[in-house]
Order: sequence, then C-alpha cells, then structure tokens
Amino acid sequence: MKEKIISCIALIFGIFHLYTSFMGNLDPYRLREGHLLFAMVLILLLKPASKKHPDSKAGKIWTWAALICTVLPLGYMILDYSNLLNRMPYVQELKSFQYVFAVMLVIVLLEGTRRSLGMALPIVAVITIIYAAVGQYIPGIFGHQGFTRLEMADLLVYTTEGIFGMALGTSATFVILFIIFGAFLEKAGVAEYFMDLACALTAKSKGGPAKMSVISSALFGSVSGSAIANVATTGQITIPLMKKTGYKPEFAAAVEAVASTGGQLMPPVMGAAVFVMCDFTGIPYVQILKCAILPALLFYSAVFFMVHFEAVRLNLSSISLENMPEKRKLLRGSYQLLPLAAIVIMLAFGYSPTYACLLAIASIVVVSWLNPEKRMGLGAICEAITSGAKGAVGVAVTCATAGIVVGIVNYSGLALKFTSIMLAIGKENLLIVLILTAIATIILGMGLPTTPSYIVVASLMVPTIVKLDIPLIAAHLFAFYFANVANITPPVALASYTAAGLAESEPLKTGVLGFRLGIVAYIVPFMFAYNTGLLLIGSSVFELVLVAATSFIGVYFLAGASADGFWIRRV
Repeated sequence: MKEKIISCIALIFGIFHLYTSFMGNLDPYRLREGHLLFAMVLILLLKPASKKHPDSKAGKIWTWAALICTVLPLGYMILDYSNLLNRMPYVQELKSFQYVFAVMLVIVLLEGTRRSLGMALPIVAVITIIYAAVGQYIPGIFGHQGFTRLEMADLLVYTTEGIFGMALGTSATFVILFIIFGAFLEKAGVAEYFMDLACALTAKSKGGPAKMSVISSALFGSVSGSAIANVATTGQITIPLMKKTGYKPEFAAAVEAVASTGGQLMPPVMGAAVFVMCDFTGIPYVQILKCAILPALLFYSAVFFMVHFEAVRLNLSSISLENMPEKRKLLRGSYQLLPLAAIVIMLAFGYSPTYACLLAIASIVVVSWLNPEKRMGLGAICEAITSGAKGAVGVAVTCATAGIVVGIVNYSGLALKFTSIMLAIGKENLLIVLILTAIATIILGMGLPTTPSYIVVASLMVPTIVKLDIPLIAAHLFAFYFANVANITPPVALASYTAAGLAESEPLKTGVLGFRLGIVAYIVPFMFAYNTGLLLIGSSVFELVLVAATSFIGVYFLAGASADGFWIRRV
C-alpha cells in the first residue's frame, strides 16, 4: 500500500513538472515551492529515519512529524502566495507563525538531506547558519554585522536568495526534466542499445570489453548525470566481461569508475550541475556544451589509450563472438539514437533546454513504437515518469540545502572576504590559486555530490579565479571538473568503491588505480585555464587545430607513461 502511495505521489510530481514546463504559466517562486513540497514528501517516505532500524516505531513517529512540518510551511506558502509576493522582505517584520514555519522548514530540509545524502551537506549548512548567528562576535576579517533570527528566517525561506534560490530553481526547471528523459531512455531500451553499440564498435580490438565500458559509460553517463548510477548500470555488464577477457578485477573496476565519472563531463547533457552553471554565469547552455566538448574528448581519449595499452601489454583477446550483437539488429535499432539527436539539433537551432527535452521525451515514445518488445503504452509512460520523479528528489533537496549555504555566504559578505584571502595567500599567482581551488573542491566533493560541491566552490572560490583574468566559463568549468573527479580520488572515491563491489576487488587498490587512469581529468582543467583555445574560444581556426592536435599527442604519451611499463622495451 505504501509503495502505491509513493508511486502515485511521484507520478503526480512528474506530471506536474511536464505540464508546467509545457504550459510555462507558473510563477518561478511558486514552482519552486511545489517542487520542494513534492520532493520532501517523497524523500521522507522513500528513505527511513534510520538505515539500521528502518521499521522502528520512533523512526516512524519522527517521519510523520517531519511530514507535518513539511506540509504546513510549504502549504501555507503556496496558499498565501500573493501576500508573500507583495511583502517587502527585511522591511516588513515576519509574524510569529511565519518565523515558526521557517524554522520548521529548515529543520525538516536538513533531515531530508541527511536521509538522502548522509551528514556531510547538513553539517556544512548548520556551520553556515551558526556562522550567520554569531558573526558579530567573530574578530578580524571573518566577522560580520550579524543576523537577527527574523532576518535569517527571511533570507533563508521568504526570499529567492536562500532555500528557494537559483539552485532549486534549476532543479525545478531543467534538472527534473532531464532525469525524466533519462528514465524514458532506460524504459524504452535505449540504455541497452548504447551497450550493444559500444560492443559493436570495440568488438574486434584488443581488450574490447574495457573499451566498450569507456564508450557505453560516456553515452549513458551524459544522460544519467550520476557517476555512481552509471557504474551500477553499465558496470553490471562491462566489469564481468573485462574480468573474463583477462583484466585484473582492480583494473576492470577502475576503468568502469573512471569512464562513468567522465559521463558528467561529456555533452550533450552533462548532469545537473551544468544547468546550475548556466544560471551562475548567464552563459547559454549550448555555449557551455561547445566549450566542454574538446576537454571531454581528451579525457575519454586518455582512458581509451590506457585501456588499449594495458590490453596490448597483457596480450588480451577481443570480445568473443557469442557476446557480439548482430549487425543487422544493431542497424535496425539505430532509430533509438533519434531522441539524443533531437536534443542536439533543437539546442543547435536555439531552442531552450526545456523545450528540447520535452520534444526528446515525446520522440522516445514515438520511436519506441518501432520496437514491439519495448513499445511504450500508457502504463510504461507512467512508470517512466514515476521513476524519473523518484530519481529527481535527491537533487531537489540537495539544491535547496545548498541554497542555505549560498544565501548566507553571499549575504554575510563571506564570498568577497574569501576572495581577498585567496588572493593574499596566492599572492595573485594563478597557479597557486588554481591548486588551492582544486584541493578544496576535491575535499568538498569527497563528502558531497557533484552539484552541491560545485555550488559551494562557485560561490566561494571561482570569483577569485575570475579576478585573475580567467574567462568566466573557464573558471566555472575548472571547479566543475574537480567536483566530478572527487568521485575517483582516494581515500573517499565513491565511484571506484561502488565498482570495486561489483568486481569483488580491493577498494583502496581500485581507488588508487582509478586515480591513475583518470589523471588527465586533473590536468586538463589547468590546461584550459591557461589556454582557452581548448574551450574553442578566443582563437583562430589554425590555433584551435594546433591546440587540439598537440593536446591529443600529449594525452597519448601521458597515457603510455601511466600504463605499467608500456614504453619500456628490451633493447
């Protein structure tokens, strides 16, 4: 019964966003309120209060209390929307019940985030709230004039500078649609086709299964937007095949982890954080995709080369005939690439990401009818919407909680102070500032998913890089890259450890090997920070060709150097 209720709520949640995206007639603030209400209710119902004791009576009582504390404030804000819209924040004092509602919402939001992601992000949010409350007592540069309790409630809940800020707006407009799009792709069997296509492209080359992992993870990861989800999906097929071919379990797991992590770096979707980047920078989505394409190709080329060199070194075979898909079947299924092509074409012609995604979702349903086994009727469509909506709730609460951090950081002036400190420490030396930013982003990314990690760094540290005359897009992509590679950076390499579980390999060895295989992802951001030609901006055609050619040559030799003794030969 509970599962049916959850599925019904998720279905309504998904339909709500598909309808409002198509009609475009809902105020952004009200859309965010509805988005958070659905997401919070689903998180509290989907995730138990305690993983160790999911059925405890105390946990169930706390869940019901949290649901009430979610519905009351958000329900009030939706119903009294017109009065709240006309109210002047910070000038008109909040009423007592409005303040109580604000406190309730912050508490249950932190609880929902804890259930979804663990303690890391809630702890960061609580630290920033404490900083806001006691700032007037802090001496030196980190001190500020302080917030009253009513000012803090106003900032975090009753304006678009806190919880209902830009990050949640991005989740409510773009991210949920692309997650639903990914769910439709999976339901229509397109994910399986990606695997077959990758298998066919690499079948006859040495170490084919590992190369298949690289290509399929790039295709699927761009849509899924989650390294761990990508590992869990494609790794179930590719890791056993790699082990069967002769790769060591640690190597098989590391390849899958690195290839899956790179999925968020590969256009045309690139995960949730890229939509936040659009709002942060004001740069069109298509422009960001164009800038990201060459660095992403460098990354995947490096992984592909390393896999090939390892296969040559071990003299591994290609994929066996029994595992190869039929060419005729593959050609007949090529229509399944049309939805992805639809997104790329629509974006190229200047349509909004929202419109392009809606059209692509519709095209999936249409092309599914060409395959009797995967034909999507009303039931399958509802299942895809439900699955996508459930997948979006974690991103929604993450973005809302990140809004607490961003709001306080900006309102207290901490962002400007942090920039001054970074410039002072780095003595306005670009390399030092970039290294400090990379280290901070990786440390944050070890405890946080890519999106909140990127949001925090974009608020605190990216302005420092921009002050050193680095183009805005280069600075943000720099932070975005390191927020991603935290997934394969020991000692907390979540993507590597997930893959290690599938490969039954030693986690730490897998993490270290994943770091080595993904080394180009740590180098490329420094390359495009110093030479924006890699981002296809500010250079002539000749310079772009020269930069691309030299970069690929460098990546080739770096990959050979990273492979165990590949360049070492008996003279």
